[in-house]
Amino acid sequence: MKESGRKQGAAPPCAACKLLRRRCAQDCVFAPYFPADEPQKFANVHKVFGASNVNKMLQELPVHQRGDAVSSMVYEANARVRDPVYGCVGAISSLQQQIDALQTQLAMAQAEVVHLRQYE
Repeated sequence: MKESGRKQGAAPPCAACKLLRRRCAQDCVFAPYFPADEPQKFANVHKVFGASNVNKMLQELPVHQRGDAVSSMVYEANARVRDPVYGCVGAISSLQQQIDALQTQLAMAQAEVVHLRQYE
């Protein structure tokens, strides 16, 4: 029976190490944030930021801030994949335009309510 290069019961490599085709060390900085069952999460981050830059950013942060940093990187990377030119700025701009349009509609509705109450 042919045995793979892994020991019995060993955890699978994280998504980062799998994509980078390297052994996932026990102290791998990527492992807590890029689990093996979410490969696209790291693939997008790697495509936008590069593994070396992500590694440097994570190493420079205290452990308690790394999760938030990874969430931000994943959000930005996913936005960049959807919209390579504007990224999350495009999404923010679109949402701001929606807010402006809704505020205008609200102001018009409030003015109409005031107008109708004058004739009661």
